[in-house]
Amino acid sequence: MFSLKIWFIVGTVFVFASELQGQETPNTDWWKTAVLYQIYPRSFYDTDGNGVGDIRGVTAKLQYLKDTGIDATWLSPIFKSPQRDFGYDVSDFLEVDPLFGTNEDLEELFAEAQKLGLKIVLDFVPNHSSNEHWWFKQSELGVEPYRDYYVWHPGKPVPGQARPAVPNNWNSVFYGSAWEWSEIRQEYYLHQFEVGQPDLNYRNPKVVEEFDNILRFWMERGASGFRVDAINHMFEDDLFRDEPINDPSDPLSYGYTHHIYTNNLLETYDVIGHWRKVIDEFVEETGSDTIIMLTEAYTSMDMVLRFYQSDDGSEQRAHFPFNFVLLGELNGNSNARDFKYVIDRWLENLPRGKVTNWVLGNHDQPRVGSRYGEQRIDAMNILLMTLPGVAVTYNGEEIGMVDYRDMSWEDSLDPQGCNVGPEEYKWKSRDPQRTPFQWDDTFNAGFSRANKTWLPVYPYYRQNNLQKQLESDWSHYQVYTEAVKLRRHRVFREGSFRSRALSEHVFGFVRYLKDDPADGSFFAVIINLSDVASEIDTLDLYDSRDMRVYLVGTESRYKINQRVNSSHLLIGPYESIILGSDVSSSKGTPMGCLKLIFTSFLMAGILMKYMYR
Repeated sequence: MFSLKIWFIVGTVFVFASELQGQETPNTDWWKTAVLYQIYPRSFYDTDGNGVGDIRGVTAKLQYLKDTGIDATWLSPIFKSPQRDFGYDVSDFLEVDPLFGTNEDLEELFAEAQKLGLKIVLDFVPNHSSNEHWWFKQSELGVEPYRDYYVWHPGKPVPGQARPAVPNNWNSVFYGSAWEWSEIRQEYYLHQFEVGQPDLNYRNPKVVEEFDNILRFWMERGASGFRVDAINHMFEDDLFRDEPINDPSDPLSYGYTHHIYTNNLLETYDVIGHWRKVIDEFVEETGSDTIIMLTEAYTSMDMVLRFYQSDDGSEQRAHFPFNFVLLGELNGNSNARDFKYVIDRWLENLPRGKVTNWVLGNHDQPRVGSRYGEQRIDAMNILLMTLPGVAVTYNGEEIGMVDYRDMSWEDSLDPQGCNVGPEEYKWKSRDPQRTPFQWDDTFNAGFSRANKTWLPVYPYYRQNNLQKQLESDWSHYQVYTEAVKLRRHRVFREGSFRSRALSEHVFGFVRYLKDDPADGSFFAVIINLSDVASEIDTLDLYDSRDMRVYLVGTESRYKINQRVNSSHLLIGPYESIILGSDVSSSKGTPMGCLKLIFTSFLMAGILMKYMYR
């Protein structure tokens, strides 16, 4: 009888303790070392055969995201839109565009992603709406309360001319004047982007309130975050002053003026701080996992970093602003010193206690293989996955897709390219990096069964596609997924960072546990940016002669687990390699074990007390 009671106690305790350990509590830290994967839904996967990717296509590929090691995916706009700027001209912020599916499809995506432990982040486009939005139509008619929802101006009177001149010299990002005349209202409206994207007026508190409600609406339905688009364009000078001339060569180009009155106005940060409170209050009220806010602003580093918090730290703003230094400050011509300077400068200026991030690609910029060179694809993906903080990657970069730069004028759709005409469109268009995902070597690269896809498929997809890379002995995709697995190691999640230019073209950095001397684990990342082999001394980077290989690129001469001569390491052309020593791998997870043991003994004591009273 005694032994039966003991076994009953032990069994009950371990079941109960295991349940305690697995009990769901809000996950506040999931985003801090996440792999955030941008999906351009139009080009991801088409399930209904119309040549355009859709929400059900994303749902169908969730297991692929899970297998790849993705933590969260950010969807480019899917809301109702006339699609003049492919979804960034929203006509209803609360409805999914029928081109992509329905609200029910999106809620199903949220639910299925949650089952797999994946988070879905939505694109949030607050700077402007479509001119087909109900708000704009009412504003154009002068109907309250919508009359001042947008930025309107009567223009400058011109003697002898019925229509006044434009208010000032402000130009659109998409070329030409940023002002468009409304025959209905007999005034100009501001559009910093496409003519069908009128700018909203954030000096009207009703507009701010509208977007508060939009955030709450999608959080209630399962969104795990919001990427806030083009946020630095939110406010303009209320005196409508001309901007100083920057480049007089083309008075219609966006670069014609210095944008001191249309960009980076300080009021923007107050709205972001307000929305952070809206999000945090929802999380607190519902007990949900952290819902994140990310901001997009192509601007100077000091202005970007202000999106983290107020100058005195009293107001929290974005969880993190996108860091575009890998997009805008480095390229295929950069040397090791350039990499060291740009990366170190960002980390040194990061506000204390904040989480950094690194954006390697997106739908607006040339792909990694086109920007840095195809021979550096593995190196850049390894770099992305081993730097501190969040890794932001664009769909297709994991298999090394490249831009379709020879796309014809007839196939081009991007207004940024089309607005400059057939002679210059190739240098402005963003279509080349938006071509359909290359799933396999079947018709349309497995993207769609349609006779014609919305953009043409990259013509050489049979040479480069996911299925081929899965079947290869070693491929870009396999390097990518192994790098993702390695970044889960404590050293990459918590470790310190130190970089070196080991030679003119060999860049290296080490991640190590500075605050835990008992754990001597470290990893050194070495990247040769050139086509010339180089012998380096890794002791310049980290003082350890006990190193083995943990990961290599597709062209490496080294093998995983191979021991290397750390003082005379030969790095081949464009080679990338992760070396290190993992002394913690045999230790398990002591804290988790201790918690379980402590809980077990505690419950055993309680049960025995009552069974032997």
